[in-house]
Amino acid sequence: MAQSATRLRLRVAAGATRNELAGRYGDAWKVRVGAAPERGRANEAVLQLLATELGLPRASLSVVSGHTGRDKVIELKGIDAAEAERRLEQR
Repeated sequence: MAQSATRLRLRVAAGATRNELAGRYGDAWKVRVGAAPERGRANEAVLQLLATELGLPRASLSVVSGHTGRDKVIELKGIDAAEAERRLEQR
């Protein structure tokens, strides 16, 4: 059986005062992380925050586009789009 996967659009603000999922941003989610946007630190902070919020292992998340920009697409393995949205809305 194939493992379910989905992609999540994010708008990321790096260098924030705290790490948080800040709600919707159009068709994406707004995420704030305290890490600086250098040497992948902010990307790693985003992935760790999402893994925690979604209850997924960190290894099941990856950045598929937007590595150096504020707008990112994250692939989530082991969860479908409806379940990911449900978990994010509940937090």
